[in-house]
Amino acid sequence: MNILINAALIIIAVLLFGLIIFVHEFGHFFTAKLSGIRVNEFAIGMGPTLLKFRRKETQYSLRLFPIGGYCAMEGEDEESDDAGAFNNKPVWKRIIVVCAGAVMNILIGIVLMMVLLGQQDQFATTRIAGFTENSALQSAGLQAGDSFYKIDGYRIYTDRDLSFALSLADPASADIEVVRDGQVVSFPDAAFHTVENEDGTQSLQLDFYVQGVPKNIGNFIVKSCADTVSVVRMVWVSLAGLVTGRFGFNDMAGPVGTATAISQAASIGLQQSFGAAVNNILMMMLIITVNLGIVNLLPLPALDGGRLVFLIIEGIRRKPINPKYEGFVHAAGFAVLIGLMLVITYSDILRLITGKGLGG
Repeated sequence: MNILINAALIIIAVLLFGLIIFVHEFGHFFTAKLSGIRVNEFAIGMGPTLLKFRRKETQYSLRLFPIGGYCAMEGEDEESDDAGAFNNKPVWKRIIVVCAGAVMNILIGIVLMMVLLGQQDQFATTRIAGFTENSALQSAGLQAGDSFYKIDGYRIYTDRDLSFALSLADPASADIEVVRDGQVVSFPDAAFHTVENEDGTQSLQLDFYVQGVPKNIGNFIVKSCADTVSVVRMVWVSLAGLVTGRFGFNDMAGPVGTATAISQAASIGLQQSFGAAVNNILMMMLIITVNLGIVNLLPLPALDGGRLVFLIIEGIRRKPINPKYEGFVHAAGFAVLIGLMLVITYSDILRLITGKGLGG
């Protein structure tokens, strides 16, 4: 029975991966068609073609490996005299097409958040309802009715922000700010109770409860959008942490590491129920789709954000950059990106075998 359940969870994860890829590429495809841009191929997956058919000028393909996809537009990476070529359309139309994939990823993130939140009877807030016995935070001076405002400088808007800030906080010394009677009150160097993990490290132990609000249509829509924005902020902070060194190479994961994390999340959920396992997978997919949207808009060569930079420069200069030079930049960026993915994947596999990645 467990084998069947695990197989079902794997199938669900693969289908959701495919959905995320489809939504991203469909954003490019749909806006390209609306803009009169010729799409030569719309493919889901990479590698050998499993199925394909042609309708008008576009070939639609399903490929073997569910690790990507693409929307190949005429004149996207080369000069073309075709009236429907990407490079022959106004800059504003091309900007919309380039950004559409990431926008669709954010929208599907909101939909997944709605699916998760729709199962709840009420929604958590950031306002303290009470404390456990011998609460460290209560001893530090926090009171019931206080609303969390910042933890170690991280602004708190939702309970998801609160959870993320607490996960990054130093349990022995956290700077906490709350809103009390309309005023911001600070509690520097506040300590939390901790529990010891199996590896000997200390983790923060919550010693307070937050208030809930009833679920209604208004709260449901606002909460879904707000929580998705919270996930976006988490992605940005995590990316910034990689740049500043707060997070190391070992904190990065590629397809293998992601699949492992999804499997672990599903296994944890299975300890409660099959539905809990599916919800854990949905949460992982939500984070992945938002990650895909945000990362794709970074101003890096070979990504949508890199193309966006060139389009903005073209709009300012009123003439395009030499396609040859732009092609060199994107080709170099693509090579670096593939190299990074190979190294990260190797680290993921090494972590599976030895328990440690390249970062130790």
